[in-house]
Amino acid sequence: MSAQRANRWFDITNVVLVTCLVLICLAPFIHILAISFSSNEPIMAGKVSLYPVDFTLEAYAKVFQNDSMIRSLGFTIVLTLLYTALCMLMTLAAAYPLSKNSLKGGRLFMFFIVVTMFFSGGLIPEYILVKDLHLMNSMWSLILPQLINPFYLIILISFIRSIPEGLEEAAQIDGCSPLQTLFRIILPLSMPIISTISLFYAVNRWNGFTDTLFYITKPGLYPLQLKLYQLIMNNMATDMMQAEGAQMLRMTPESLKAASVMFATLPILLVYPWLQRYFVSGIMVGAVKG
Repeated sequence: MSAQRANRWFDITNVVLVTCLVLICLAPFIHILAISFSSNEPIMAGKVSLYPVDFTLEAYAKVFQNDSMIRSLGFTIVLTLLYTALCMLMTLAAAYPLSKNSLKGGRLFMFFIVVTMFFSGGLIPEYILVKDLHLMNSMWSLILPQLINPFYLIILISFIRSIPEGLEEAAQIDGCSPLQTLFRIILPLSMPIISTISLFYAVNRWNGFTDTLFYITKPGLYPLQLKLYQLIMNNMATDMMQAEGAQMLRMTPESLKAASVMFATLPILLVYPWLQRYFVSGIMVGAVKG
């Protein structure tokens, strides 16, 4: 078999394999989307698979008429933006000095940072700390404990170290202070990795659930993920009462649950296209040597 023919079969195999993987990943999402646009009867009869049956927008109308969902969406957007901005500020403030070999004690700081990647105080000490700091039922309880991710910090340090030192030396000869060098030289050159890490931080906060369950009890501060959790748990409680012969309570339709899931998922998905041009170059940092 010639090399050209072998390459063609290799490309075809890759395309088929990647297409299958994409379909496997998209199938659950398409199924939820189809349920959200279907009426409850065909859903309960198990007739909805990958396309809507008895198309209706009633579930989305109910979601957008629900003031608590809109309030949770607004709170989650503000929380995600503030969290991402503060995380990037703190990560960049730590990464720039730690990227310098001349920093005294730099290796000791890196040792402590790496240790936190493998060992943590645990859930209960963290809960006690947040409670003693009077951060319960506060937006800051969802921000301060996770301000710097050690793994993202190491990636950013690696990227800054790849920038030629000659650029910084030239800026300093022209009279730039270290802070001016950071904002005028390092930041513009680091936009791919900053955009990528910002996306990671934003997705992590948007999908964050465990800490909200522990630290937030006020309904006015419920993020979207906690609202979805309550929606599903209320439905499960209704199912259990039905099984025990109790009186039928109001049950959340499956289409409404699916519409709520789409309502909570779509905003963060819309961010990806805006950061896509930076994503590939940013995520490949450290993958290519030389």
